Amino acid sequence: MAILRAIRDWIAECGEGPSTRQIGHRVGLSSSSSVAYQLGRLETLGYISRTGSRWRSCRLGR
Repeated sequence: MAILRAIRDWIAECGEGPSTRQIGHRVGLSSSSSVAYQLGRLETLGYISRTGSRWRSCRLGR
């Protein structure tokens, strides 16, 4: 849930969703593909959604 917390904090601070690299930096993951995998899982579970193809457009769910 560190990724979800990082997204929530980033949106509160910046007004938009973070990039996968920005999320990775905040949670200590250097691989963008690892972050993308975790984001996909959160999206499947309904915790986040995105309006476009980029994660920067993600929104918090639940």
